[in-house]
This record gives sequence, C-alpha cells and structure tokens, in this order.
Amino acid sequence: MRNTRIGGIAIALAAATVLASCADDEPAADTSLTEGSQRTDVPATTSPSIGSSRTEPTGASAGAETITLVAYESFPESDTPVNEALAAFTDKTGIEVELLLAGDTGAMVSKAALTAGNPEGDVMWGVDNTFLSRAVDEGVFEPYTADGLDAVDPELLTLVPGGEATPVDYGDVCVNYDIGWFEDAGLEPPETLKDLTDERYADLLVVENPATSSPGMAFLLATIARFGDGGWEDYWRALRDNGVEVVDSWNQAYYERFTWADGPKPLVVSYGSSPPAEVIFADPPLDEAPTGVVTDTCFRQIEYAGVLAGTDHPGEARRLVDFLLSAEFQETLALNVFVYPANADVELPPEFVEFAAVPDNPAEVDPDDVAANRSEWIDTWTEVTLR
Repeated sequence: MRNTRIGGIAIALAAATVLASCADDEPAADTSLTEGSQRTDVPATTSPSIGSSRTEPTGASAGAETITLVAYESFPESDTPVNEALAAFTDKTGIEVELLLAGDTGAMVSKAALTAGNPEGDVMWGVDNTFLSRAVDEGVFEPYTADGLDAVDPELLTLVPGGEATPVDYGDVCVNYDIGWFEDAGLEPPETLKDLTDERYADLLVVENPATSSPGMAFLLATIARFGDGGWEDYWRALRDNGVEVVDSWNQAYYERFTWADGPKPLVVSYGSSPPAEVIFADPPLDEAPTGVVTDTCFRQIEYAGVLAGTDHPGEARRLVDFLLSAEFQETLALNVFVYPANADVELPPEFVEFAAVPDNPAEVDPDDVAANRSEWIDTWTEVTLR
C-alpha cells in the first residue's frame, strides 16, 4: 500500500459519515443484519450478520459506572486524541466509556431499530441525515436537548428541532480520484457526475452499495438530486453500462479497490476530507495531496449522536452526549475522524483546511423525501444496477 492512515475517514469528512444502510424499511437483504464495524458495511446481496467489536472502557476505576458508546466502524478505537478525550471524560465524571463498533451507518441503524427500547448501548454516534428519519421513526433515540447547542450552526439543527438527536459533525461525500494515476494515463480526471458515464472513464469507478453503506446512500442521493425522478435511473443504467463496480463498504472501496491503496480503480466514492487524511498520515511525508475530489459529485452529510431509548443509564448517557458536543471533544475530530466539528467555536487545523475540498453547491435532497422514498429508491437502484 502506498499510503498509511488511521482506520477510517469518518465522513468524511467524513466519514462520511459517512457513515452501510438499513433494515425492515430497506431491501430484504438488510432486514436480518445484526451488527458490524466501520463506516463500513455489509453485503447487499446476502444477509450476513456483522461482527461487532468492543473495546475496553476508557478508564479503569473500580466501581465506576460504565456506559457503551455505539459507533460506526471507522470511529477511532484506541490510541488517538479522540480516545484520550473520552478518557478525560472518565477522569472528570467517573463514567467509563466502552466502545461498540457496529458497522456502517445503515447496518448500525438497522440493528438499533431491531433492539429499540432494549439497546445494546447507551449512546449512539454517527447516524447521518440519510438515515436519521428511520432511527427517529423506529424509536431508537430518547429525545434530549444537549448542552452546547448554542455553538452549533442552526442549519445543522433543522432535522432535530425537538432534540431528537444532537448534530456532532458534518462533511461531504464525493468522488475522489488518484491524481498520479490520471497523470500517468495522460487523462484528465472527470469534473461532473455526467462525466462518469463517459467511455473515457469506463471501468474506472468503484462505489458503495447504498443498501449497506452511508457514503453509498449519499452518492445515490447526489444523483437523485442532480438528475431527478426518472433521470437518476437512466444515469445509473449508464454507469452500469460504463463498468461501475459496486462493493459493500467504504473500507472495501477505498482500501481494497482504489488505486491509491494499490487497487485497480482510480475513482472511488469517499469524502471531501479524504485528501488531508492522506497527507497527514503519509509515510513518507507528502507536501501535496495525492488524491483529488470531484466537487460536482458531493452530497452534504450531517452526523448525529443521541441517547438510546431504553438505556439503563440515562443520566450518564446525557452527560456523554453533552461532552461529545464540547470543544474539548470536538477539537479532536478534524484530524482523527476527518469531519468538520458541529461546534462552530472549534478552530480547524490549518492542514485540514488546506487540503480538504469544500464544494460550492453540495447536492441536497429534502429529508421528508428521503424518509418517504428511501426504501423504494434502494429497491429501484438494486434492480437497475445489480440485476
């Protein structure tokens, strides 16, 4: 592999979230999901269970209350400033935090919906705006108005006016490209979504399945926003005919199929904040980002945290949500989860600002339309693209 980096661009800014996708309001392939890991995801064509991953609590004081933070797989598991901040929370409050990594966003929400009222954890991190309505409708969260919301851009609060969940970060899901590959090939990288259907880019693109992956779902929504009803289906037929590859997870797409990670595809759906991650974690060091972003392809992703309904530790869970929005925790996000902090009082690191791509006009889809049509859109996408 030509690069080294931590195990997940959350958003991307990712991860995008980004962070998998769905259960009983999604294709049948998702309804039997149990649990997984990362902004990652699970196969859409089968019904596998996803193996969960638990870490030890961040503190180790005897008799302390322990709560579980459920998060997508790319959430830092250990040895980062994020984990150090959680340990500091334990030191201040006596509340120990255990991590449960539970797949990409879709898989995580699917499992949470199946266990609503009897959750496997106490707080969930990383439900994004493409799956939030499902989580709320399924009763996954206990409404809670967190301390610190006055520092959050009101636009990030639009979907949660009643404290249904708490916005914790945002970013953009976008097509990334391997700069060196295109230079070596003597080919200009694509500039628009439409370009991706051009025969010049045949067999060059890998995307994630929207039925199992939050960046995959975000990219599907970007195409729906750009091409509208009827048009987006034709667009995906054109992508299919142009050799698009579909994989189950962001991890698989980026780390196994993308040429920058020694895979065969120089175009991949990832995050607008993937390039700074490549610079910051490069070994040997790099002065310039080796990957670029096709900003016309971007979809704005907002991620939320919330108290899980039915938790045995509601007071402790609320204190953790408050902490997740605090400047102390939020300042760890940009260079470790590679997302923009929701807390606007947090100053972004200069290297993040320098290399992250910020689209002028990221695609948006009305959240009510997403809630009403998500299942049908995924069914149609599956029929058009995979069958």
